[in-house]
Amino acid sequence: MIKLNKMTDYGIVVMVRLAVAGERMQTAPEIAAATGLTLPTVAKLLKTLVQGGLAVSQRGAQGGYTLARTPEQISVVEALEVLDGRLSLTDCVEGDHDSCEREGQCLMSGRWNRVNAAIIDALKNLTLADMMSPFDYFIDAGAPPAEKPVAAAAQIAPPARGESNARRI
Repeated sequence: MIKLNKMTDYGIVVMVRLAVAGERMQTAPEIAAATGLTLPTVAKLLKTLVQGGLAVSQRGAQGGYTLARTPEQISVVEALEVLDGRLSLTDCVEGDHDSCEREGQCLMSGRWNRVNAAIIDALKNLTLADMMSPFDYFIDAGAPPAEKPVAAAAQIAPPARGESNARRI
């Protein structure tokens, strides 16, 4: 299974929050409150995003964080690589051939590179703006988290007694 680690996932959440705010500076506590993440987690992610050139910080009374570029200019693959390093499905794709005892007999040797390249190409065409839609319509950058409407999927009633859960949408 290909799966992002939690910090990388949270990093994208923080970036979407910054994107929704537009040019308005967001403080780490505001982002933490809006996303439900802990302040230390948000602070760590913001530091990584600033160091990676995806966010900018400004000190002072009017300070905070914004994206370094528009959401349309930041690819998902760029964000993932800043947050988690180079994307690779296997150690041999990373070039870490020393960690594989079976490289000499491996039928897949060199073949994962094509799959890895296809995934990276797909993610290059996906931007942070794509990650915002369709959810950006119910996230108001200035509203406290309690004032946000609940997503439509969460409002679906549970099945009646004896009724199946399957495909009740």
